[in-house]
Amino acid sequence: MVLHIPFDNTYAQLGPGFYSRQQPTPVVAPQLIAFNQTLADLLQVQADDLAQMAEVFVGNQMPAGADPLAQAYAGHQFGNFNPQLGDGRAVLLGEVVGAEGRRYDLQLKGAGRTPFSRQGDGRAWLGPVLREYVVSEAMHALGIPTTRALAAVATGETVWREGGMPGAVLTRVAASHLRVGTFQFFAARGETTALRQLTEYTIKRHYPQAEGPLGLLRAVRDAQAELIAAWMSVGFIHGVMNTDNCSISGETIDYGPCAFMDTYRADQVFSSIDRGGRYAYANQPSIAVWNLAQLATALIQQLDDPQEAVEEATAIIHAMPSLIEVAWLRLFRRKIGLETVAPQDLELISDLLPLMEEGQADFTNTFRALAEGTAADHFRDPKAFAPWQARWMQRRQQEQDPQAIMRASNPVYIPRNHRIEEMITAAVAGDFTLFERLGTVLQQPFTEQSGAEDLRRPPAAHEVVTATFCGT
Repeated sequence: MVLHIPFDNTYAQLGPGFYSRQQPTPVVAPQLIAFNQTLADLLQVQADDLAQMAEVFVGNQMPAGADPLAQAYAGHQFGNFNPQLGDGRAVLLGEVVGAEGRRYDLQLKGAGRTPFSRQGDGRAWLGPVLREYVVSEAMHALGIPTTRALAAVATGETVWREGGMPGAVLTRVAASHLRVGTFQFFAARGETTALRQLTEYTIKRHYPQAEGPLGLLRAVRDAQAELIAAWMSVGFIHGVMNTDNCSISGETIDYGPCAFMDTYRADQVFSSIDRGGRYAYANQPSIAVWNLAQLATALIQQLDDPQEAVEEATAIIHAMPSLIEVAWLRLFRRKIGLETVAPQDLELISDLLPLMEEGQADFTNTFRALAEGTAADHFRDPKAFAPWQARWMQRRQQEQDPQAIMRASNPVYIPRNHRIEEMITAAVAGDFTLFERLGTVLQQPFTEQSGAEDLRRPPAAHEVVTATFCGT
């Protein structure tokens, strides 16, 4: 069977100011590492020739209908504005409409230099490709909006970072790759016609019910509020919440120095480049609000009288913290087995988290253990947990089946940092066993699986990962 991808491209029709036409740079010896057949079926991508799949998903061959390009965007990176970033190592092959009628981007990450690469080589090495493949698919299985992974291909070439690393390319699937930084790109240049065109395109593609720039702002706010609350509920730390990594569609995008917490700490940081803790776990809600403010600043530039819109835009932004808290409370209420609503719930949940921090309790395992009646065992001093447990037991008497609620809301398995690092080390040595095993187990994160007990275990002292890296 000849590989068939049913392309239906729209972004390429916006005009050259939005992108640069860009063919991927060919590689020497592509070899398919992984192919997501379930996702391929959703996208109506038909393929069974492994050699051809490797050639296409590494960028050596262009399938019929592809219209490869590198997108332009700007962005605030750790609070500092860069007016031109863009896809420095990614090429958008095109778009497809999936079996359920939704539109998706297909993008190759690590496909070579583009006009936006600056001093970079446009390549990716194997480690970050496998990390994004595993973690993005795990996030999808957790029910959290995210980009997904269709394929991973080894290039047969060496990528030079700290030393020589095996190269790889990831085929990423997204609702779109529109970012807050996409709007900032045109606003910074005063290109209001292009900004209006982008706004109309985005509304049509993602939020057809939205009316005008401020309607789009509200829609993005609501989607991002739900996303951030979902991250918090599973202990996820994005690590680099720059505006160019903030998706307009409300998906998790750009899995660079990301990580899931083991021991709970509100100020937990893993990213090696986040030295000031700007994107720490507990800071993510406020950063999401800050990012939305940057979107608002860009969006109102296209209005005839931007100053008139400032008051309304400000009100939209100021409503976001309470929306995040509502979503957060809904999710965390379920994490402790509560379906009904009571006035004391916020205080009850808020009191548990610092107790976990003081007790050095594992975030994922402690919440899962609530359903198993063993949560106290995860605290350094089990007696310190007893007063809170008594309050919680009394509150949950109002619920019909709190255990079922907790088991459906608290995963058994997450992509733990030490297992991801172990997977990468093995893969670099040519062993993809753990990569495949993680991919299988993490597809059913809420179900206890025989033989996977080790993937539930927190890291031993010598296994703790203290820093994660962008991998660019």
